[in-house]
Amino acid sequence: MKTIAHGAVMETMMRIATLDDALAHDAADPLAPMRARFSLPEGVIYLDGNSLGVLPAATMARMERVVTLEWGRDLIGSWNTHDWIGAPTRIGDRIAPLIGADAGEVVVADSTSANLFKLLAAALADRPGRRTILSEPGNFPTDLYVASGVADVMGATLKTVPADRIVEAIDGDVAVVLLTHVHYKTSRRLDMAAITAAAHAAGALVLWDLSHSVGAVPLDLNGAGADLAVGCGYKYLNGGPGAPAFLFVAARHQERLRSPLSGWMGHSAPFAFDDGYQPAPGITRFLCGTPPILGLAALEEGLALFEAVDFAAVTAKSVALSTLLIDRVEERCAAFGLELATPRDPAARGSHVSFRHPHAYALCQALIAEGVVGDFRAPDILRFGLTPLYLSHADVWRAVETLQDILEHRRWDDPRYRVAMRVT
Repeated sequence: MKTIAHGAVMETMMRIATLDDALAHDAADPLAPMRARFSLPEGVIYLDGNSLGVLPAATMARMERVVTLEWGRDLIGSWNTHDWIGAPTRIGDRIAPLIGADAGEVVVADSTSANLFKLLAAALADRPGRRTILSEPGNFPTDLYVASGVADVMGATLKTVPADRIVEAIDGDVAVVLLTHVHYKTSRRLDMAAITAAAHAAGALVLWDLSHSVGAVPLDLNGAGADLAVGCGYKYLNGGPGAPAFLFVAARHQERLRSPLSGWMGHSAPFAFDDGYQPAPGITRFLCGTPPILGLAALEEGLALFEAVDFAAVTAKSVALSTLLIDRVEERCAAFGLELATPRDPAARGSHVSFRHPHAYALCQALIAEGVVGDFRAPDILRFGLTPLYLSHADVWRAVETLQDILEHRRWDDPRYRVAMRVT
């Protein structure tokens, strides 16, 4: 596997004082060739890859091949000749190095929400006598919604406490702690190893949501002693809208935990068509229905891009881009009421940067109209995703110039941008 060294990326931590400085850093950026492997719209600075990643250029040819040859020509034989049947575990093994897991510990299946349900229910069943799911208020809503639903079904309780009080709240009734590693609004990054160790000391399991981490920040699930994790494929992994999600179950737990969604693909012999259910050995017991082959093929192309780089280069450039964005916004836009909502310490944040502003929604819409695509999160968060594989330092520089111009000329104060909040 060819990799791109990360040493030169560290130079981007040096101060960038002019656009020429930014362009010079881009010229020396070892990740710069990766930009050509994406289909980026002309004239758009895309700072929303933390919500939906850009289309990899190779995906279009892969999808055409899967549709016209594998499905169109080879039909049902493709389950074997093109290994459709092995896609969930094969692609899971390609995700494993990005999250610090071993082969056989990750499977691609269903949605993040469905995988949360599976693992929360399995964790509760594995801790008889403990009836609490512990999380934090303000966690990503689907995590709390699913946790509440699991609690209702299994006669348990969902309890939330602020993140800085999670460790002290893990008592003898907590079966599983559910946390998002990088917060979807603020980009705050939690200490996975410390929280996991505290949970284990209290006899609880931990389920980590990696949706805003995987493909952007360093992860070491096994190094942290993690039990369970989920994540999506459509953000930094560039698998496309609604891409299949993944789940991780540490090898030491696999033969003990059981999925509550006992579908045929999780059976030990799915093609025996037995009436009784017997879970498969290993990670495949967490499969449920027929694999979504088109979505899996697209995700596999997104993952292939990471195999062309040294991931240390990705994380170093993430820090460089996010630091540049924070510095430039605070230098150029400080007079306009923007408040940094993201940790200033690079080790304590993910790869998106958020600012609070009373007119964040209108600002977001004005930026989009100018070709700078970020996003808004209620009630007052203006959020920018920094995706190292295809963003440049010059992109960040120009985005902040555009933001400054909009603020100075109050171009956000336009009736078109002050409508009721909607998905952007």
